[in-house]
Amino acid sequence: MSDSRLSLCLDEAGDLPPEGPILVLRPTQAADLSALPRDRITVVTGFLPDHEAFAARGFKVSEAPEGQYAAAILFLPRSKTFARALVAQAMAHLPPGAPLWVDGQKTDGIEPLWRDLRERCQQIAAVTKAHGRCFAVHADTAAVADWQGAPTEPEPGFVTRPGVFSADGVDAGSALLAAHLPHDLKGKGADLGAGWGWLAAQTLAHPGVKLLHLVEAEAEALACARQNVIDERAAFHWADATTFAPGHTLDFVVMNPPFHTGRAAEPALGAAFIRAAARLLHPQGRLYMVANRTLPYEEALATSFRQVTPIATDGGFKLFVASHPLKRPAGRS
Repeated sequence: MSDSRLSLCLDEAGDLPPEGPILVLRPTQAADLSALPRDRITVVTGFLPDHEAFAARGFKVSEAPEGQYAAAILFLPRSKTFARALVAQAMAHLPPGAPLWVDGQKTDGIEPLWRDLRERCQQIAAVTKAHGRCFAVHADTAAVADWQGAPTEPEPGFVTRPGVFSADGVDAGSALLAAHLPHDLKGKGADLGAGWGWLAAQTLAHPGVKLLHLVEAEAEALACARQNVIDERAAFHWADATTFAPGHTLDFVVMNPPFHTGRAAEPALGAAFIRAAARLLHPQGRLYMVANRTLPYEEALATSFRQVTPIATDGGFKLFVASHPLKRPAGRS
């Protein structure tokens, strides 16, 4: 009920600045922004599904903050490092002392962030409600200078940033998949949910690959991938993998699909990636996929491909090769 907390916190803190643009940073599609003046809002998010959803609702949207705002509202992400980087980013686009509201659930770390900011900045208001908290502080860039999200180097030659999946190192599932790709992998392919590009780089190490589409919905991750994958055979797409259309069929798809949009696992997201892969592949094309062992993807694979072969398990992961995609009638997902 973030909208209820935000409304109450806005009331407790006093009116918004009477004029000037308002930055709304990283809201999810479920966020209710009705307490804010729509004509002054810029919704900033690099996550494409949320970006497109707010644009469809008539909000001004952007991938990144631009210029200065009179006030800001930050919706807390799950990552502690990313949350603090976003606080520093928001304050960098506010005049000193301008209000910054932060709203989030206790399960996403709102309480420790509130305590940290209460020690660093002057607090304006705070409201606890519905297993979460919304609070407001005066912007002070010097107070959060150490929270700026500097790039990290999880592997030699690769950079990541806070908020990017597996920013601290190569995901074990991706490493398992890369190790089991066939030596004679060739043709045109796609990495669905390419992240910061490590798996794509391993795929492009196969000389028979002619073209690889890196498809990623998170703009920050794709920006890292552009730095990490310097190869003329790579094509980068800020796109939803479940609806991506390259304009030609593919010989192969590799993927370590995401399975979270919030805290709980959502296997339906991975199943949508599987259906997308089947749609993209030509009749003899192959899908190479890794997933957590606990996720029930076997049914989605069986209904999307004529042949599905488990080829490896390691720790908490399972690896499949699927071929002979079963095409669905137009209009069906």
